[in-house]
Amino acid sequence: MVQTSTGRVSEARSRLLETATRIFYTEGIHAVGIDRIVAEAKVTRATLYRHFPSKEELVVAYLQAVSQLDRAQIDDAVTSGQPPTEIVRTVAKSITDGITSGHFRGCAFLNAVAEYPDAEHPVHKAVLAHREWFADTITSLFAQIGDTPPEPAARHFVMLRDGAMAAGCLTNPTQVGETFLRGVEGLLDFRTNA
Repeated sequence: MVQTSTGRVSEARSRLLETATRIFYTEGIHAVGIDRIVAEAKVTRATLYRHFPSKEELVVAYLQAVSQLDRAQIDDAVTSGQPPTEIVRTVAKSITDGITSGHFRGCAFLNAVAEYPDAEHPVHKAVLAHREWFADTITSLFAQIGDTPPEPAARHFVMLRDGAMAAGCLTNPTQVGETFLRGVEGLLDFRTNA
C-alpha cells in the first residue's frame, strides 16, 4: 500500500480502488480495461502502475477490499455480545440485505472465480482465501451451537449462501432472501434440537 509522507493512504490509490471495485463488480473483470479505470479514476497510467503494477494486482486488491468489508461486518456481529444463534441470523440477514439491494450483481468472489478458473492464479487464490476465512468463521459459530459436528452445518450454510447469491441474480431477490433465511432457520433448529 502506498502511503503519503504523512502516513495516509494515497488519494489516487483510493480512487483507483473505488473505481475498479464499482466497475469490476457491475460489469465483470475481463470486460473492463485499464484505460477505462484510469479515465474514470482521473489518474494517469503511470499513477495506476505505481500503485498496482498490473491489472491482476488491482483485481486482487479489489477482492481484498471486498473481503475486508465482509470481515468488518461479521466481526461487528461476532463482537456484539449476541448469542451464537443470533450472530448466525445477523450474518444471514446481512447476506439477504445484499441480495435484495438494488445494486446486487451476485457474489464478487464467485463472479471473480468464474473469470479466473486456474487454481494457481493469484485472483483465484484470493477468492479461496476469503472463502476459507468465511467457512472457518461460520464453522466456529456453529461449534458454539448444539451438540452435532459444526463442519457439516457450516458447509450447508455456505452452500445455501452460494445458491442464494446465484439465484438472487436470476429470480425474485426477495423470494430468494426469504428462502435463504428459512434454510438458515432450518439449520439452526436442527442444531439447537439435536
